[in-house]
Amino acid sequence: MRSHFTCVLVALVALALCAVGDAFYLPGVAPQDYQRDDIVTMKVAKLDSTRTQLPFEFYSLPFCRPPTVKHAVENLGEVLRGDRIENSLYTLEMRFDEQCKVVCKLDSLSQDESTQFAEKIKDEYRVMMILDNLPVAMVRMLQNEDGETIKTYERGFPVGFVAKINKDDNTWIPPDVDDANAETKTFLNNHVRFTILYHKDVEYETSRIVGFEAEPFSVKHTYEKPYSSSKPVLETCNPGRMKYVTYDDPPQEVRAGEEIIFTYDVLFTPSDIKWASRWDTYLLMTDTQIHWFSIVNSMMIVLFLSGMVGLIMLRTLRRDITKYNSLETPEEQAEEAGWKLVHGDVFRPPTNAGVLCVLVGTGAQVGCMFTITLIFALAGFLSPANRGGLMTASVILYVAMGFVNGYVSGRLYKQVKGMDWRWNTLCAAFAFPSVIFVVFAALNTMIWGQRSSGAVPFGTFFLLIFLWFGVSAPLVFLGSYLGTKAPVSEDPVRTNKIPRQVPKQVWYMANFWQIAVGGVLPFGAIFIELFFILTSLWLHQFYYIFGCLGIVFTILCITCAEISVMLTYFQLVAEDHRWWWRSFFTSGSSALYLFAYGCHYFSTKLEVTNKISTAMFFGYLTIGSSLFFTLTGAVGFIASFAFVRIIYGSVKLD
Repeated sequence: MRSHFTCVLVALVALALCAVGDAFYLPGVAPQDYQRDDIVTMKVAKLDSTRTQLPFEFYSLPFCRPPTVKHAVENLGEVLRGDRIENSLYTLEMRFDEQCKVVCKLDSLSQDESTQFAEKIKDEYRVMMILDNLPVAMVRMLQNEDGETIKTYERGFPVGFVAKINKDDNTWIPPDVDDANAETKTFLNNHVRFTILYHKDVEYETSRIVGFEAEPFSVKHTYEKPYSSSKPVLETCNPGRMKYVTYDDPPQEVRAGEEIIFTYDVLFTPSDIKWASRWDTYLLMTDTQIHWFSIVNSMMIVLFLSGMVGLIMLRTLRRDITKYNSLETPEEQAEEAGWKLVHGDVFRPPTNAGVLCVLVGTGAQVGCMFTITLIFALAGFLSPANRGGLMTASVILYVAMGFVNGYVSGRLYKQVKGMDWRWNTLCAAFAFPSVIFVVFAALNTMIWGQRSSGAVPFGTFFLLIFLWFGVSAPLVFLGSYLGTKAPVSEDPVRTNKIPRQVPKQVWYMANFWQIAVGGVLPFGAIFIELFFILTSLWLHQFYYIFGCLGIVFTILCITCAEISVMLTYFQLVAEDHRWWWRSFFTSGSSALYLFAYGCHYFSTKLEVTNKISTAMFFGYLTIGSSLFFTLTGAVGFIASFAFVRIIYGSVKLD
């Protein structure tokens, strides 16, 4: 009955956290009220592709550009993501429909410009624009799990498309049909129909924009000659003649010497969607049951491990302690076996103890950073409306949590009787960040060579270096100083001067098998949620279910702690006192499974053919796996460290 009540309570907590995630992280920024006929300018963000993962500035292609290109103020996260928000020639008058507005005319496309357009179109680049802090999106009607047709958004719209054309009659040929007369051509989407959804305030006659939709077209515009740049008269798109752009119009081919006219329509549609809910369609998911399955799967793992640990604690361990404390005669004590037999070596500092202290401190830093970031996300401060907010918060908190790194590593270094705390502090401040810096700098150099906006500018690069050397490193030193000055608790038992020989172990108690098995369950607790995280990172989708992520993260920490404690107990029972490093690697090995899953995701879900993009994926996957390794390893080690101190402090020893 009690276990049933516990399961129900856990389920209610999970539901509450997911509800919190749904309710509080979409406040966005302050709403903007527009009067009728107010002029609103669309902004351009970047060109992006899931095939190359290399963003480019909008004006890296020969699109129509204003006389003066103005860059919007961007936060650190936007810069790291490759966003370069700029003004454009696309304007609209609030609640005033307009058809066939001409942006500009390119008199003759040069060979170089034609090649640029063709390459971006073949790489499936999409145009990212912003209106009133809403990203442009194309409408996609999908069916949910109940078979209902729902409206979803696909971010951006394609620069163009590639199609097969019959050489004889210029008719379209389906992509999967082989035809000897087929010719592959590239076409440019030079006309866009924007649909602006607005919610009207009846009392004040003002409106708020609640949707920004786009439908691209490719049309070979013709016009009455001579062409007037101030008032051009188009024959292919003329509201006065009731002529509008359709998919039946001849498309605009991309080739040298072509004349291209860029046009757009603006249609305003009233909507019942309120401003506070305008992000719902962007964030709508059709597979919510998978997240619940992920949570249930993780809970089953945690309940299984909790049962195993509970069995050890409440039955086996209590029986052992009672038995050891009842041994009175020297003969009985000489015949003792099990984990008490290694009491004189269990607190012997391991080899490379300083490295272990640095890794544990780094894991504590990563864990605190992730926890605080998650709390801010659940509170609504890092909603998708706050572009780059999640990335900015993660970087700043990682830097600030350098204090935790220094304190934990310094305190543990003193616990293992380390002699040179200054050297340990230097390693904590620079060793692991140096690995990240080298990988990041190498990737940034390759991206910069591609002239991608994803390359971090020199100013931002030096800002990151300043945050490392000027903020994070001093905080590590401060934390390490306080950690080494703080008193540490004495070991429950004395350590022998001569190490005890470890008896020969059975094959399944070898380090390899114990570490390999230990990482399976922590990875199993998060692998379903990991799919959605990778999808949001590499397929440019929004990830916003922070409530479910918080539950999964909590279960991950519990799983790491329990599996490490359980395997540490089995190791001590086998009279092997070398538990320090193994307790770290036991849970930390889940990072290897994470890396392997990332490789599987790359080969099955992504269509990346660019070598630079491949290097980007595996470079960032290596960084992520390394951070995950330190986090899970630190959780497992700290749990085992506390467990060992508790059990050896509970027995009578001479």
